[in-house]
Amino acid sequence: MGERRKERERFADVGRRILNWAAHSKEQVLNQDSNRNMSSSKKKSRRRFLNTVLGVGVVGWVGGVLYPVLSFLNPPEQPEPNVRSVVATAVDGMSPNSGQIIKFGRKPVILIRLDSGEYRAFSAICTHLDCTVQYRTDFKHIWCACHNGHYDLRGKNIAGPPPRPLMPYDVTIVDDEVVVSAPSAA
Repeated sequence: MGERRKERERFADVGRRILNWAAHSKEQVLNQDSNRNMSSSKKKSRRRFLNTVLGVGVVGWVGGVLYPVLSFLNPPEQPEPNVRSVVATAVDGMSPNSGQIIKFGRKPVILIRLDSGEYRAFSAICTHLDCTVQYRTDFKHIWCACHNGHYDLRGKNIAGPPPRPLMPYDVTIVDDEVVVSAPSAA
């Protein structure tokens, strides 16, 4: 908030300088015209009035232009959605030995169907550099393409640079639908 005020004051100061320069130039022209008979107090009060009106106008215009730009560049914070579970797919919606990425709030989750038909879900964010992982049917495990990180089907890191295992999610089947839930507290 203090930075915006300083910025507005700087723009107002620039506006005042421009107006003072314009008023000074105008004063030189007026001194050469027939208005030399006007009293100096009248000139000063008129000049002060015009400077005030023009200064307020310039400051208002600058503020009217800058405020929307600064508001756009600094968007309001939005709270993280509180998602506890999502319906991922129908029970027969995935073939065995396959995987798919699903949205869990704003985070990706990888859902895997094993050859046995069992479903497992893990965070789809690699623990190395936050890349998105994928299921490789040829390797039959989870793979991160960024730096060749490998995870087994329990989410444990088995090769490459990932320092930690993937976070597991709970998978349940409810009414022929696969439901992925946030991990239960251990």
